[in-house]
Formats: sequence, structure tokens, C-alpha cells
Amino acid sequence: MAKTVLVVDDDPTQRRLIQAVLERDGFAVAHAQSGDEAIQHLTSGASVDVVLLDLVMPGISGQDTLREMRARGFGLPVIVLTATGGIDTVVSAMQAGACDFFVKPASPERITVSIRNALSMGSLKSEVERLKKHSTGRTTFNDLIGGSPAMTMVKRLGERAAKSSIPILITGESGVGKEVIARAVHGSSERAGKPFVAVNCGAIPENLVESILFGHEKGSFTGATDKHLGKFQEANGGTLFLDEVGELPLDMQVKLLRALQESEIDPIGAKRSIKVDVRIVSATNRDLSNAVSEGRFREDLYYRLNVFPIEAPALRERREDVPALVDAFVRRFNVEEGKSVVAASPETLAFLTAYDWPGNVRQLENAVYRAIVLADAPYLQPHDFPAISGVAAPPPEYTPAPAPTVVAAPGAAIAQDQPVRVLDGRGHLRTLEEVERDMIRLAIEVYAGHMSEVARRLGIGRSTLYRKVREQGLEQLVKGGAPEEADAEAA
Repeated sequence: MAKTVLVVDDDPTQRRLIQAVLERDGFAVAHAQSGDEAIQHLTSGASVDVVLLDLVMPGISGQDTLREMRARGFGLPVIVLTATGGIDTVVSAMQAGACDFFVKPASPERITVSIRNALSMGSLKSEVERLKKHSTGRTTFNDLIGGSPAMTMVKRLGERAAKSSIPILITGESGVGKEVIARAVHGSSERAGKPFVAVNCGAIPENLVESILFGHEKGSFTGATDKHLGKFQEANGGTLFLDEVGELPLDMQVKLLRALQESEIDPIGAKRSIKVDVRIVSATNRDLSNAVSEGRFREDLYYRLNVFPIEAPALRERREDVPALVDAFVRRFNVEEGKSVVAASPETLAFLTAYDWPGNVRQLENAVYRAIVLADAPYLQPHDFPAISGVAAPPPEYTPAPAPTVVAAPGAAIAQDQPVRVLDGRGHLRTLEEVERDMIRLAIEVYAGHMSEVARRLGIGRSTLYRKVREQGLEQLVKGGAPEEADAEAA
């Protein structure tokens, strides 16, 4: 998903020049010719990731525009543009909330680096905010990613259920994010900020289930050298999330039912019951109604847990959410791994959206994680997802060009899948000009037309690259304009 830059400048020439630079590097560009127009654009709900803001404009100035943005709660990064680089101007802009500045006219490299640094800083702030909400139990449904009809229904149901203490049963396939929904229920309720305790019932050894859930007294059994509170007491006042609740043994189901009905527990070895105030949210990837009919799950407990069911949709049922999820994972893993990947290319997003994702959001998250670790280009490409590309047919929008076939002379040791042919059809060496043309074409395709990266990978200057593109007749492959414009910009 391309990042959007809002360029706020009253000079149309400056806007066009900056747009040419940004679009060549894969950014989407929106325009505003005044501060008022910029505020209107932001309040309209349009997606904006970075703002380039001119300080001197008719009407409301850039400084006042920036203060108004911050007053309205727009925390996105702002880079100010100024014709004079006086220290007072810079200090005032920074105090108003700008993250960077540059003096016009600025080089394309300066603009691009500034925007990418601003995006990295924004990602870092978002990740810190996410972790803070997660650790304090204040994740809400606004933090859930996705605007598909299926996810919109989940959010609406969850927000209604969060207003009461009604027991919730979240169903859905493995990896759909049932715990994320449970955390949003907790963070949207009056128990927000209080303990949220998650228990994977399927991962607890059968002989330890009672002790882990309800606790035990010191000396109550062999090995009980200390008193243990148990998950119910840990979650007292907050929410207890019972993941994979269908895996509980039948004898523990009886004790769980009593704890839910009486709001009290009996720790192993305790002389009397202990009152607890716990909101129960449970989850399962199994059909509990079938388990009830087969005698593997108590019917009374099933009805006690399944008071307010919420079904979490599989990722293949909300494909339109894949780009937003990929974007969120890219931001997170950029911070965790110290990378600077901008986003996934449009071809990659179409490719990932077309895949069925049997492992759901968890599988997508791990696939993006691997791609981020291995990526060495600004934009993730389909070849960064080899495990997916090996089993998924590319969508109609993405049809990779077939690699040229190499016809080698007898005895020549050249791989048949070599992307750039060295020999011609008769087994003779091709001219250096022909090989160079194919190499430049391949590099432009591999790096999605991002000429700075192409030049770096080929080990030549950008002006030299644009000259060779023009000489080789490859202008139609250049992203963002004619080579003549790029030459002037590079110079």
C-alpha cells in the first residue's frame, strides 16, 4: 500500500516538482494550496501518512496550520518547507510539532530521505503506543485492523458486549485473532486498565489444570512448596480469557461451571471458598455443539459460556483487509528489526490478497516478518514471499514475464533459467550493448521502477542510468515520467 504525502504549498510549480520526485519513488501524492484546504483534506478522513508544509502561504500561515493540526489531534509527521533557513524559523516549527525541515529548493534525495525518516519515526511512535495499550489492557476495537463488512460486524458486536459483563464465546479458525478481539472487549469495557489474563486451556497438562486455574495452598500436594493464586485470582477485577476452552477435561468443566455460577473458587487445599470478580471471555476453533452431542463437553457449561457468541471471520472471507494488515505488519517489523521498508508494491498486495491464507492472520504476519528480514529493496516484491508463491497462483493483475530461454553452445555450462541471455540463438556471445539493455530492463522490473535502487544495484550513478535508459529505448519502463525529466532532476 503506497504511502500518501500531502503537499501543502501555494506555488503550483513547487507542487508539481515535488509530486514528480515522490511518485518516482513510489509515493502517492495529494495536494493542498492553502492551510485551510489542508485542514479540510485531513478532516475529510482521507488517508495521509506525511505532510509537506510550506511555512509562507497566503491566508493561514504554515505555522498556524501546524498548530491547528495538532490542536485537532492530527499526530502524523509534518515536514516544513521554507525559503529561508533562519534559526528562529526552524526552532518555531519544531516547537509547533514539526519533525524535520528543509530549505527550498531541496534535492530529490533530501526530500526522499526526510520523508522516509518521518515514516520511520511515525512507525516507532505507533508501535510504542500499541505496546503501551497492550500492556495496560487498553486495546479497543478502534485498534483492530480491517474495515471489511465481516470485521465491521465483529466490532459492532464486540462494542455492544463490552458494555456489560455478559460471557462471550469467540469462535473461528486458528490464527484469526480471537485473543485480539478478547483484548478489545476488555479494553472497551469498564474493566479497562485492570488485569487481562489469557490461558491456553489446550496447552495445560491435565494434572495441572485445577492448580493453574484455581490455585493451591502450600503443602496441599507433593511439590506444592509455595502458595499459588491461580488464574482466576490473578484476573480478579479484570477479564479471564479462556482460549481453546473445548480442550478442558470433563472434571475441570464441572469446577469451571461452579466458579462461573457462584463467582467463587476452591483452591486445592484451601479451607474455604474465595470470592472472585472476573469477566469471562472464552474462545475455541472447534464446534462445541458437536462436542456436546458427542459427550466431550458439558451442555450446561456450553450454554453458560455461549451467552453472546462472536464469530471471527477467516482471512479469506475478508480479503479487502489484507493490504491494511500488511501495512501494519511492515510498520511493526521495521521497528523490531531496524529496517526501512516503505511498503509492499501494488503487485505484491494483489498477489497476497489473492492467496487463501489457510493459517489466517497469523500466517500472513509470519510471511511479512520473513519478507522484512530478507528484503533489501524499499518495496516488498512477490519474490520476497517464496513459500506463498510456490503454492499460490498469481492474480490476473500480476503476470510475471517468462524468463528468456538460454540456448547454449555444446559443452557450455550455463543455467537454463538464467534471466539475462549471454549467448544468442546460435551459441555465440551477444554484444555488450544487448546484454546491458537486458540487464537494465531486468533491474527496472525487479525493483519496480525505483530508479535510485536500480542505480545502486547496478553500481552506476542515476544520471548515467537515465542516459542509458534513453539510449537503449527503455523510456516506457521508467516510473514517474520521461527520462529527460529524470535527468534534469538528477542533475
